[in-house]
Amino acid sequence: MQTFDNLDGALLIDKPAGPTSHDVVDAIRRHFRLQKVGHCGTLDPAATGLLIIVLGKATKLSEKLMSDDKVYEGAMKFGETTDSYDADGELVTSLPVPLLTVEELNTMAETFIGDQMQMPPMVSAVKVNGVPLYKMARKGIEVERKPRLIHIYRFHFSSYQEPFAEFRIACTKGTYIRTIAHELGQKIGCGAHLQNLHRSVSGKFDCKDATPYEDVFKLTTAELEQRVIPYLKLASPVQ
Repeated sequence: MQTFDNLDGALLIDKPAGPTSHDVVDAIRRHFRLQKVGHCGTLDPAATGLLIIVLGKATKLSEKLMSDDKVYEGAMKFGETTDSYDADGELVTSLPVPLLTVEELNTMAETFIGDQMQMPPMVSAVKVNGVPLYKMARKGIEVERKPRLIHIYRFHFSSYQEPFAEFRIACTKGTYIRTIAHELGQKIGCGAHLQNLHRSVSGKFDCKDATPYEDVFKLTTAELEQRVIPYLKLASPVQ
C-alpha cells in the first residue's frame, strides 16, 4: 500500500447514494493513509453529486469553500409528507394531488426567490447544545430551532408527471432543499417531500469534473496527484 503524505489540496468526488459524507472522508483517509482529510458541505446519505474533499493543509480552507453558493437538481413528490421532508422519512400524511402544470409550479417557485428565514428540519445535522438534531429526532424529541437566513437565486421546474416534478435550484450554503419541498407542498395543499437530490455545483467547482467515488480507490499515485487541485490554487481569490 502506497501512502500520499504530501498531498495538500482538494479532490472532487461524485458521491453516490448510500454513504454519508463522513463515510467518504473516512474511507479516503484509511485507504490512502492520510492524516488530514475533511469535506466541504455535508450531503445526506441519499443525496448524490459533488463532494469536495480537502487534504492536508487544505483542510484549513474547509470553512471558506463550504461558504460558497450551491446548485442542486432533483425531484419532488407531491401528495405525501414525511417526518424528514425526504423519501427516507416516515410517511406523515397522504393527500390527493390537485391538477398541476409546470407553469403553475414555476409561478409558485418564484415566491421562494430572494432572502428568507428557513427553519432547519429536526432530521438534520444541525447541532443544539452539541447534539445533532437527527439524534434527538430518533428518540422522538423535538426541540426549538433557530431559523437561518438563506437566499434562493434561481428555482425552476423543468418537468412534471404526477406526482413527480424535476427541478433545479441555486442557493446559498446551508439551504435545506427538502424544507423547500415541504413548504411548497404546504402551499399547494397536498403536501410534498424531496424524492432525490444531486449537487451539481459548489462555488467554482462542477460535478462534471469530479471523480466517481468507486473509482477513487483504483487510482495510481500519479493519477491521484493529477486530480488533486493544489492548495495555492484553492487559497487564491477567484480571478
